[in-house]
Amino acid sequence: MYDVVIIGAGQAGLAAGYHLQKSNLDYVILEASEQTAGSWPKYYNHLVLFSPAQYSSLPGLDIDGGCDSYPNKDAVIQYLNDYRNYFNLNVQTRKKVEKIKKSNHFFSLKTVDQKLYKARAVICATGSFNNPHIPNIDNMSTFEGKLMHSFQYREANTFKDERVVVVGGRNSAVQIAVELAQVANVSIATRTPIKYIPQRLLGKDGHFWGRLIGYDTFPIGLWRNVNDKEPVIDLGGFKKAIEENHNPDQRNMFTRFTKDGVVWSDGLKEYVDTVIFATGYKPRFDYLESLKTVNKKGSPLQKGGISSNIDGLYFVGLHWQRSHASATLRGVGPDAKFVIKHLKKFLNSVKNE
Repeated sequence: MYDVVIIGAGQAGLAAGYHLQKSNLDYVILEASEQTAGSWPKYYNHLVLFSPAQYSSLPGLDIDGGCDSYPNKDAVIQYLNDYRNYFNLNVQTRKKVEKIKKSNHFFSLKTVDQKLYKARAVICATGSFNNPHIPNIDNMSTFEGKLMHSFQYREANTFKDERVVVVGGRNSAVQIAVELAQVANVSIATRTPIKYIPQRLLGKDGHFWGRLIGYDTFPIGLWRNVNDKEPVIDLGGFKKAIEENHNPDQRNMFTRFTKDGVVWSDGLKEYVDTVIFATGYKPRFDYLESLKTVNKKGSPLQKGGISSNIDGLYFVGLHWQRSHASATLRGVGPDAKFVIKHLKKFLNSVKNE
């Protein structure tokens, strides 16, 4: 019987584990994969963080690199695995949670290898990036070219000399499209014009100014309504490549697929080899099904990471959980601290019953 079981050993689970360990609580972190790097190994090879190293660390241990450096995918993976080892966090890998039940004030968790764990509280830290979302577009099933989500994309050379359309208007879509345009004929398809902000203002990274005004800690209600209007952080000449050099070019979203391509909004039919959807992710918490704490859209019933209907159930790493930064390396630490402060009060109340 543990005080707490954490599901997921990515950035959110590790941050939660750090705060639990500081609180001297008996916990275990169950991780489905063989390492503690969350979704990062699944991302494209040349991914670079949008925030500099000084704003991209979990609590208690800074990521390597100078303050103004921008860690790449491999550096983040190494950092997350090192973080687990540095604090000797209690992680069990290859333990995918299949089902959770609650009875008599205790949770029972069963993994796919039929192991059973019991705890007084559970933290779900499986994040927001484990269920790629591809919107349904007319005639999609008839398309005979390659259709994929950005999480399946690794490197540009795979698409050499192809005609490629990247769907999406945020950082991942733009970064992938600009990279692909060096070896392929690429268009970005969006429903609204892409908006850009420079990475650096007056010699400082934009995150410096955001931290100065408290952008990451503003109440969620002030920012969530602008979620669909977030600008692209111009990491390296993105705006110039797209708007001035038209490499790649930006077009209004196509209306439907054909057998061998797409139909653009002006009616033009065009042959396309590959369509890559950089259209984000949808939440998925299959293991919570029996607790009836997930809505029809797949999102858990919670506020600030605290379950709305199940005592002792918590969340860390959700998109827009408490702030704009909640699903990021810089945001999971404060959210985990907040959740565990509430969790400790809950455990004290249970023990005093």
